[in-house]
Amino acid sequence: MKAFDAIVFDMDGVIFDSERAVMNCWLELADRHHIPNIERPYLACTGTTKAKTKEIMLETYGPDFPYDLYEREASQMYHKLYDGGKLPMKQGVFELLEYLKQRDKRVALASSTRHETVVNQLRDAKILGYFDSVISGEMVARSKPEPDIYTFACETIHVEPRNAYAIEDSYNGIRSAHAAGLRPIMVPDLLPSFSEMEELSEAILGNLEDVRKYLEK
Repeated sequence: MKAFDAIVFDMDGVIFDSERAVMNCWLELADRHHIPNIERPYLACTGTTKAKTKEIMLETYGPDFPYDLYEREASQMYHKLYDGGKLPMKQGVFELLEYLKQRDKRVALASSTRHETVVNQLRDAKILGYFDSVISGEMVARSKPEPDIYTFACETIHVEPRNAYAIEDSYNGIRSAHAAGLRPIMVPDLLPSFSEMEELSEAILGNLEDVRKYLEK
């Protein structure tokens, strides 16, 4: 079994299939409002904060792009479809969390999503109790790819970063975890791995069940 004290999870695209769910809402919205090529800027926003997402969208479509209006519309669509525990979970979530609990490993979450949304989604999925600490984007000064959120997550669960794994799907998340000194494992979701991710990650695995098997080796 691998020697480690803790795992820090990203949430969107790692625990929940939420990035795909949000993208589907934006695709429907783009079709409704004739917004071209929405997939490219949406994927560029993966793993970033709401403020950075707005910045990317305005850079792509110009300063007059009514991002706030569209974001509210996409958000309403998303909550109507997925609130109340209806958000699909990734393969192997429960099994990995239970595996860590049984071995007294500390578990934290480091997500760029708003704290209220993170807590509500974890609670609705009945997995909030597995987490010793929940850190969200507004709790740190700088967002991913800066190391702040992973550094703070390790501080809150009292572990040295070198003794913690980070489970991430996004490029900025892997960069953030690596910069903070954790041992990143990439589980790709919407974005495929490439050479930089292979260099920064200790492993690139297909799903959370593969992560559990990897930790057992």
